Amino acid sequence: MLVTSPTLLGRHDQLALLDESLAAARAGRGRAVFLLGEAGLGKSRLAAECAYRAFTRGLTVLRGRAGTSSSVTMPYRPIAEALHSLFRVSGPPRDLELVPYRSALAGLLPEWREAGASAEAASVVETAEAVLRLLAVTTRDLTSPQGGGCLLVLEDLHDADAETLAVVDYLCDHLPGLPVLLLATLRPEEGQAGELARALGRRRAALLSELVPLTDQEVADLAESALAAASGRPPGAGILPSEVADRLVRDAGGNPFVVEELLSGMVTAGALHRGPDGDWLLRGDLTIDVPRTVVSSVTQRAARLGPVGRTLLETAAVLGRRFSLSVLRDVTGLDDRELLAHLRAGIESQLVSPSGPVADWYEFRHALTAEALLAGLLPSERAAIAVRAADVIELAHPGLPGAWGPRAAALRLAAGDRTAAARRYAEAGRAALGAGAVDSAIHLLERAESLLTTPEQAADRAPVVERLVYTLVDSGQLDRALALVESLPETGSGALAVDRLAALHSRLAWAAVTTARHPEAAAQVHRVRGLLGRFDSTALIPAVQVVEAHLILADQGTDGVERRSRAEALARQAAEAAERLGTPEIACQAWELLALLARHQGFAEADSCLERGLALATVHGLTTWQIGTMLRLGANDFMRTGSSGRLERAYRAAVGHGALALMHGAEATLAMQSVLRGEYSAARELTGRCLAPTARLRNADNHRYVLLTRAALAAHQGRRRELDQELAEFRRWGGGQSLQQPLVYGSRAVCALLEEDHERALAELDEALIWEERHPSLFYLNGRYGLRPLLLALAGRSDPEDHGAVTAEPAAGLPWNRQFERLALAVHLGRSGRAGEARTAVVQAQEAARLFPMAGHLGLRLAAQAALADGWGEPVEWLRKAEEYFHQAAVPVVASTCRDLLRRAGAPVGQRRGGTARIPADLRRQGVTAREYEVLLLLGTRPGNQEIAGRLFISARTVEKHVASLLAKTGCPHRAALCDYATETAGAA
Repeated sequence: MLVTSPTLLGRHDQLALLDESLAAARAGRGRAVFLLGEAGLGKSRLAAECAYRAFTRGLTVLRGRAGTSSSVTMPYRPIAEALHSLFRVSGPPRDLELVPYRSALAGLLPEWREAGASAEAASVVETAEAVLRLLAVTTRDLTSPQGGGCLLVLEDLHDADAETLAVVDYLCDHLPGLPVLLLATLRPEEGQAGELARALGRRRAALLSELVPLTDQEVADLAESALAAASGRPPGAGILPSEVADRLVRDAGGNPFVVEELLSGMVTAGALHRGPDGDWLLRGDLTIDVPRTVVSSVTQRAARLGPVGRTLLETAAVLGRRFSLSVLRDVTGLDDRELLAHLRAGIESQLVSPSGPVADWYEFRHALTAEALLAGLLPSERAAIAVRAADVIELAHPGLPGAWGPRAAALRLAAGDRTAAARRYAEAGRAALGAGAVDSAIHLLERAESLLTTPEQAADRAPVVERLVYTLVDSGQLDRALALVESLPETGSGALAVDRLAALHSRLAWAAVTTARHPEAAAQVHRVRGLLGRFDSTALIPAVQVVEAHLILADQGTDGVERRSRAEALARQAAEAAERLGTPEIACQAWELLALLARHQGFAEADSCLERGLALATVHGLTTWQIGTMLRLGANDFMRTGSSGRLERAYRAAVGHGALALMHGAEATLAMQSVLRGEYSAARELTGRCLAPTARLRNADNHRYVLLTRAALAAHQGRRRELDQELAEFRRWGGGQSLQQPLVYGSRAVCALLEEDHERALAELDEALIWEERHPSLFYLNGRYGLRPLLLALAGRSDPEDHGAVTAEPAAGLPWNRQFERLALAVHLGRSGRAGEARTAVVQAQEAARLFPMAGHLGLRLAAQAALADGWGEPVEWLRKAEEYFHQAAVPVVASTCRDLLRRAGAPVGQRRGGTARIPADLRRQGVTAREYEVLLLLGTRPGNQEIAGRLFISARTVEKHVASLLAKTGCPHRAALCDYATETAGAA
């Protein structure tokens, strides 16, 4: 007879925490709670109680449990099980927001697997983001005015796979703001789960509550409650004999499971029995052998099932806490009828129960139950059962798909066959890698490698190390891969074949060069070159050549033109050879590099290289390369035409394939294009959409580009404070060392122009040029071929011959650059008295600027100043257009400059009394005028009166009067305080 308590005792603190957390989740303040405790302390009961309370309060409950069949389980099992518990009947939500994440979620929800979909598995981080989005959509769908939210319960996290732990880590960091409570249970011992829980607790991403043993009084109360329930009476004094209470306090160690097991053992043995009036009476000896109390209790209950029933349960325990009925049948040799009869008896004894919705799977009700049965077996008995079980699994499941590989490996290890276990772990690792479970693959391969330690096992170890190195590289763990490859001997039975070793070093070289670790890349190439003469290396040479081409470009000690020529020749050899030899991914690498280099010859040539790579990627099903190349073609098309149509089509392809990194990269690029076209609301919406996801995904390149786009958005509106904030965040993400640095100079130059600080703008563009001279040029709209030549012409620092060198570059013909380049030409022509040709150049500039309103009007304002000085063109008309635009765009400094230039030209200038509407309400109430506000905005950079006068085309004395008036009206005690106030005002404007 199993005696259990219907109530939870001694867990008041945990219940209070869970109640408070449920209330927070209903209010949209999501969090994670981890319950830690040894087996039997009541973690599962608390989780069940929390689930019940959540359900009664209107929260949706999702529950999953980590597998316990072996030391390594299949990826995402508890998360997939939790999602299935919600969507099994209703199906997954159809929210359009989830479309980009369906590919990642397809690995968890079979309903979303589509025929013909990409075979490329989502990364762990992409899966984690997809789960987070799914929870957000689900809770939004279920939220009502009365409340809502979701409880996600993940039990036995100590048995979870690496991918599940990574997703849990990710969720914990991003639950705040969502109506979701994540409740996880685990044992507190050392291990990945325990380390994760403690790390989350330290950074306050999760609340940790560790269950402690019950007090003596709580043990007595628990036993009394259990006996009362067994006899159908309410708990009360006298129902629990004092001798029984003393024995439980002494022997149970405060463990609720052990308390109930001991009570059940006492009742079953007849030492404790129910009297006629329902009281519990002593009869016999209560002496119990400690610490085998639980073992005795479990084995006694198993023994009552008879020899066959006991053997059945012991065999099941060797298989794991969760076991397959069909495998158990084949290992025991029982027929279906006999097997089910004994299994039913085990269920009635409350030792086992069905596991999940699949009829073939069962599990022991508690981990200690399986451990107690195993403790009753001799090592030789366990080994014999493990051998039979492994043989059955390998015969019944050829290739050992899914969790069968790790299960068979664990059984081989339990049988003492380390080599066979290592082989199975290695096979399971390769299978996990094919399923996209990189972390699990690494764990499995490392387990296999750790079992192969003797000289006799060296031949088995080499291919395991080889696969592990490739897997580490794919997961971005280059340092570990480089260290591990050095452990391979160069000769003997433990050495790889020379062609495989060369290929391994080649892969390491590519990984190093693409992460700008050029010394390591060069070292790996040297290793490969030393091996090439020892085998037919024809197929490998193109991969080496692509890396060498990148290394040539990175060598800043040589002439830029010469190294570009050498790199191009080498990359072209690699591309053509790779196509001929049937290695399409290497060919795509080469064509991508050639496209970058070909931009110097013209974007038509660059597109030709990309189209070649796109065709290869399409034919060979290289989805990531295909979409990436489409995005690059779309970016080129914008530079040539100003149209985002092709990029938008590529973006939709990235969304459809669930390629999150490419999708966010496309969003950021579309946002930058919107900035250039003056579509600031669209740019703000796009960057807002991908800012948080790129940070959560830790995609540094994408996130930095989003930050730079937001910086450009601020710069193109003359908002210096916002620009500085975004650039500070860019630097915090390592932007100062990235190849995106020239965009910083370009944005600061534009902002300086909108502050009428032309000298500063030119200095920024000079810095960009210096940087680009030392690196391969990646950004062709950053000023080198358009805006800088115009500023140089206006400053008198260039002549027509210098300008001719600029126009010889293909990039000067791109519309964004051409609008400025043509104006620069007009300045040179007007200065030399060729007024008619200068006017024609301005018309050409305006045609190029048609898609770029802010830049077009800024160009007119700049050209007008030169036209006034040299007497050509229609500067008054240009200034009126520019003044109107910048007045409406709330860029007062440029608008004011246009008005002053109009006055200098003798043209009538209407008053902009309406400009006072743009003055902050507090300043208007203090009587600050539009002109005073313009002076105030300039004070933020702490210029002198003479500098302000020059930028506003007024006298220094007038500036002094405006400053004095501002001091009086704002109440600032001195000029320094007024400058600080001006900085705050500009940031809020």
